[in-house]
Amino acid sequence: MQNILLTGAAGFIGSRVAALLLERGDRVTGIDNLNDYYDVRVKKWRLGRLKGHKNFTFTKGDIENPLLLARVFRKNSFDAVMNLAARAGVRYSMENPHIYMTTNAQGTLNLLEECRVRGVKKFLLASTSSLYAGQAMPFSETLPVNTPISPYAASKKAAEVMAYTYHYLYGIDVSVVRYFTVYGPAGRPDMSVFRFIKWIDQGQPLQLFGDGSQSRDFTYVDDIAEGSVRALKPLGYQVINLGGNAPYDINHLIALIEKRLGKKAIVEQQAFHKTDMKATWADISKAKALLKWHPKVSLEKGIGLTVDWYQANKKWISSVRFNW
Repeated sequence: MQNILLTGAAGFIGSRVAALLLERGDRVTGIDNLNDYYDVRVKKWRLGRLKGHKNFTFTKGDIENPLLLARVFRKNSFDAVMNLAARAGVRYSMENPHIYMTTNAQGTLNLLEECRVRGVKKFLLASTSSLYAGQAMPFSETLPVNTPISPYAASKKAAEVMAYTYHYLYGIDVSVVRYFTVYGPAGRPDMSVFRFIKWIDQGQPLQLFGDGSQSRDFTYVDDIAEGSVRALKPLGYQVINLGGNAPYDINHLIALIEKRLGKKAIVEQQAFHKTDMKATWADISKAKALLKWHPKVSLEKGIGLTVDWYQANKKWISSVRFNW
């Protein structure tokens, strides 16, 4: 059994990571500030699936608060810290860039400093494929990622650099996992899969930025959770892609949702957004070699599971707000 601090425990990926850790017998201390970037009911639903487990404890709080973190670290002797807390959303980062830096960069620094003070030797940082903007595909971890095109990506780059600094100076073992377009049941309402399912089901116009030919390396949330947990092994300092390794265009995604729902989309095209990437595609050879990891859930199967979850929870999920 390991004693693990997991930030962002009520988040889409964080809650699945917590469930996987608990299933394998670990003790999990979860932190989440339950902010209202999107409808908090989704976060509370996820958290409700974890509460009551004998090895799970939860603290509502913010990683931007060093005093709160100090109290949590004093009460526990952690074997590892998994930092999945983040301000997400590329477009919203243009509206409120300061909070992205204070959470994603300063919050990461706060956690690393507690690891240094308390002697925690393993740190995992969730990062993003958004860093690869403008690079040749498939995206390899060896590519230079020095030109982020959104405040969100820039804040994640800052967090990665700080994590390396603490590895270099203090010997903290660091795994940086870069996620590629994660989707699945209880997903983020601001992301395309959740929105598209709801819009198509309710007969509302589907807002499509661009012509739908842009592609994404969609990755099912359970595959992401498994890869993240595997990355807790000692690795020194490694950046590792976790992606589906099979990019699909947005039009194909829409077709899969239409097929599962048995309804046609009413597509409303809008201009391509400046911060969007034309395509993403992960080179996952490093994850295969170091973690013995590969994605198991195909896009068609994953969309089916996601639509099924939506339909089973439609009574409350149909009124969930899209803030962005």
